[in-house]
Amino acid sequence: LQLAESGGGLVQAGDSPRLSCAASGRTSSRYAMGWFRQLPGKEREFIAAISWNRALTSYADSVKGRFTISRDNAKNTVFLQMNSLKPEDTAVYSCAADRKSLGVTVSAHEYDYWGQGTQVTVSA
Repeated sequence: LQLAESGGGLVQAGDSPRLSCAASGRTSSRYAMGWFRQLPGKEREFIAAISWNRALTSYADSVKGRFTISRDNAKNTVFLQMNSLKPEDTAVYSCAADRKSLGVTVSAHEYDYWGQGTQVTVSA
């Protein structure tokens, strides 16, 4: 399975961009999906996760109420709608797929596949 993120870039505080994660390859399997972000020299931070059937979602406290994860299984794409961005949201955002979970996965170590990431820079 290959994952490719898009939608990052330079935005202003308060903007509401949407990130996309397109899956290709073995897309017939059911994957739990997640979004993480990372700053240089720091651990990956869990942002949001969604189950394969969209029934379950989970969010980090830092983004709850501002970010929304969704997926379109027909298009093999997962989205992260980011609202009310803050400069502290600046990071490389990556999507990931867990082939084992029927629910949501919050631990980065549980994910099997990762995208390359997309930089989001929020200016004040």
